[in-house]
Amino acid sequence: MKKIIIAIDGYSSCGKSTMAKDLAREVGYIYVDTGAMYRAVTLFAMRGGMFDADGNIDSARLEQALPEVNISFRLNEETSRPDTYLNGECVEGVIRGLEVSSRVSPVAAVPAVRAKLVAEQQKMGRDKGIVMDGRDIGTVVFPDAELKIFVTASAEVRAQRRYDELKAKGMPADFDDILKNVKERDYIDSHRATSPLRKADDAVELDNSHMTIAEQKQWLMDRFREACAH
Repeated sequence: MKKIIIAIDGYSSCGKSTMAKDLAREVGYIYVDTGAMYRAVTLFAMRGGMFDADGNIDSARLEQALPEVNISFRLNEETSRPDTYLNGECVEGVIRGLEVSSRVSPVAAVPAVRAKLVAEQQKMGRDKGIVMDGRDIGTVVFPDAELKIFVTASAEVRAQRRYDELKAKGMPADFDDILKNVKERDYIDSHRATSPLRKADDAVELDNSHMTIAEQKQWLMDRFREACAH
């Protein structure tokens, strides 16, 4: 069977990463979490004191410091999933908290950050056999991807999922704060000047608000088989 590129885009907390990881494992492809890459840059900026009191990013300082940012993925033997490393340090846990989540959209809107990470992502996909999820994979990173999926769900459903996920990890969570963060990220992601979040013309839409995991997996496998058959 020929190898293809699978691009999964969509709103935050739609479960894109989980479905992309599962699909990659099922079909034997490499999985790349582009959201984790932007989160790692955000953590780097936070540690470097590049945000002001109002949460605005000093984009000029960040742009200058970008050569110091090295992001890599290593397989976690226990979870069989890739962990995110920032300059050699495993940051998988810390980048998932609300502190990073609430600052990632302004960082992702910095053109120099997107240029650096898109170039790295394109390099990763050269040999195909890859599943990548994010905001602009089907529109910017891999406009020629053989399978493009755009995932959506209601803001309330997504906030509840994020709340449940944080609670399960024993992390502090407030539903109203999370819902506010989800809506703010939707707005910023959809309205930024560089690579805004939008559905590619040839993407298949998946609204998973009321789908079970099993139904979603079956839907994805059906789309994968169709794309490989072409």
